[in-house]
Amino acid sequence: MFQKFLSLPRFHKRLISVSADVVALLFSLWAAFSLRFEQQFWLPNREQLVIAGLTVVFTIGVFVKLGLYRAVVRYLNDRAFLTVVGGVAASALMLILLGYWLEVLVPRSVPIIYAAFAFIFVSGSRMGVRMLVSRPVRHSKERVAIIGAGETGLQLCQALDQGTEYQPVAFISFLASNHKALINGIPVYDVKFIERTIRTHRVKRLLLALDPDSGVNRKKLLKQLEPLAIPVQTVPSMSELIAGQKRINDIRDLEIEDLLGRDPVRPDNAQVSASLYGKSVMVSGAGGSIGSELCRQIIQHRPKVLVLFEQSEFSLYSIERELKAINTIEGLGVEIHPLLGSVTHRRRCESVMRAFNIQSVYHAAAYKHVPLVEHNVIEGVQNNIFGTWHMAEAAIACGVEQFVLISTDKAVRPTNVMGATKRMAELVLQGLAQRQSETIFSMVRFGNVLGSSGSVVPLFRDQIRDGGPITVTHPDIIRYFMTIPEASQLVLQAGSMGQGGEVFVLDMGEPVKIADLAKKMIHLMGLEERTEDNPGGDIEIVYSGLRPGEKLYEELLIGDNPQGTAHPRIMMAREVSLSWSEVEEALLKLTRASQSFDCQNVVEILRESQTGYAPNGNMADLVWCNAGQREPFSSSEGRVIQLG
Repeated sequence: MFQKFLSLPRFHKRLISVSADVVALLFSLWAAFSLRFEQQFWLPNREQLVIAGLTVVFTIGVFVKLGLYRAVVRYLNDRAFLTVVGGVAASALMLILLGYWLEVLVPRSVPIIYAAFAFIFVSGSRMGVRMLVSRPVRHSKERVAIIGAGETGLQLCQALDQGTEYQPVAFISFLASNHKALINGIPVYDVKFIERTIRTHRVKRLLLALDPDSGVNRKKLLKQLEPLAIPVQTVPSMSELIAGQKRINDIRDLEIEDLLGRDPVRPDNAQVSASLYGKSVMVSGAGGSIGSELCRQIIQHRPKVLVLFEQSEFSLYSIERELKAINTIEGLGVEIHPLLGSVTHRRRCESVMRAFNIQSVYHAAAYKHVPLVEHNVIEGVQNNIFGTWHMAEAAIACGVEQFVLISTDKAVRPTNVMGATKRMAELVLQGLAQRQSETIFSMVRFGNVLGSSGSVVPLFRDQIRDGGPITVTHPDIIRYFMTIPEASQLVLQAGSMGQGGEVFVLDMGEPVKIADLAKKMIHLMGLEERTEDNPGGDIEIVYSGLRPGEKLYEELLIGDNPQGTAHPRIMMAREVSLSWSEVEEALLKLTRASQSFDCQNVVEILRESQTGYAPNGNMADLVWCNAGQREPFSSSEGRVIQLG
């Protein structure tokens, strides 16, 4: 019967609502007069029937005007009840006026009693229907507890109530005084009783909804939640909500900052803005994980021109579309120019910089996946070393003011080709900084970027969702970690601080053990690790062994005496550099070896170039190893093949 009512056309439902309100208003009028005259079976006279009819007709008209019958009952909110209050108040006032104009006896207390009854019946009928409609939906929802009893938690609760997936059944508060209070009709429990709360309310999922200024130690909180073996998720950040990028009920897996367990580096926005506002800026590798985040942050500082330089057509299209949407929505007024091109083509780089009068370059284009570069030595050298050199020479020729290289902790005492090429790229820029003073070159060195295309976190998450196993190379392997936004902020900060030839590094706190990170992700996704002691667990961790060029421990500094900067969490490395003549000689050797596709010679040159490169394995280049070549390659005419 009730389902049949719900399936009626909208017009029929409105007729039923109007009819129900007419009955409710007439009954309220009769009840008000009966109570006033203290008569159990009071009957109105002709004049009282007239003013009752006119009052009801007027009230229904007010309700129509206020839009009460356009509101969908199952989604009624506070505004709808305020509409009922306004309509009932107008109705009571009309009753008084009609009694005065028509000279009908209406005692002064009757309008007040009538208004109270009318509100109870009109709003109560809607509340009842809403409860009946939502009851079956609530039973099918997943029961969740919201961690955080502040404004963010309340907004999330209200949003979830209107949705179809989750039913909030408890709040978890960090204030003992809130214990057993009620918020939005839902009980609040102290965090100390979280385990009992989960059992009592049959909670299937925990949702983090912490206010930005809550001061909660997330690392300590996640450590407390790990043993519960229940999925833990979070809501979007406040910046995403303010920017309109996400909604409060866009539940997602834990933020990577949470897994990292430390506060991210905060940039000096005034200094960064001063270096970008109104400038012409170019980002190479603009479609990559680091490059795209750099673009998102740069555009917020309102440069005059932002040039996106990228060799991948799809990546360039994606970041251009996103940035143009941000530019339009926020009214930033930035000129965005998407350009296809490779950093290995010096004339292309130079023509782009001249055409748009580039003042700042952020060089994020690089091959950074260690095993892939190990298997493709020549391409790694071409892109990471010669690409950096060509971009830098183009910047000098075009009078670019500052040039920032995105480097890596793998450039420190490298054991792989990728790290060696990035260290060589650093030496190239340091040599160019000595050769001239017009363009300021600086480098930013940081650890593994969580959430990037080469990060272990999305890989682990996919493996967990596929049922495992999680593959970790070694039980003792450790890495420094940071987030993509944090890395990008550091790059922008360094760009504003550089004076020429500096290598900036981040104080990244304690390194993270990869195996511990994997275990934490398993637990926080509500699963158990499968071990010999727990064969019934969900996900197994398998150790696959170190890959070519990989080492157990990464470092951020070559020397042991870093120098402080104006930023408390950014240091400047004091490291040995080469003169430009030495760098140029190494580049010429690398050019000849690359042109002849002599991978063995390339590796030897990198070892001899004071990069600190010490390979921990044999040559792994796939073409070199499969062809069994040991002699330089040339064409059938005997000419050396030119690359790039």
